[in-house]
Amino acid sequence: MGAMSPWHWAIVALVVVILFGSKKLPDAARGLGRSLRIFKSEVKEMQNDGATTAAPAPAAPPAELPSPAPAADPTQSAVTHTEPRTS
Repeated sequence: MGAMSPWHWAIVALVVVILFGSKKLPDAARGLGRSLRIFKSEVKEMQNDGATTAAPAPAAPPAELPSPAPAADPTQSAVTHTEPRTS
């Protein structure tokens, strides 16, 4: 009684076709396939990210900072203007 016979599966398939229609079933299967492919690629990418974080990459040489731009007038100093406190 617990196992489904081929006749039971045929009846279930017939009910599904009647409920959803023959036009929507291929679209649903196509959408399910796309979703599974995206899920599989994301899982693989997460595993690759985990593998790259476990093995540290060689340290890159420090980048040189750009030299500060000279002031337009050498007598002026570069002072930032701040608003007075009002407390």
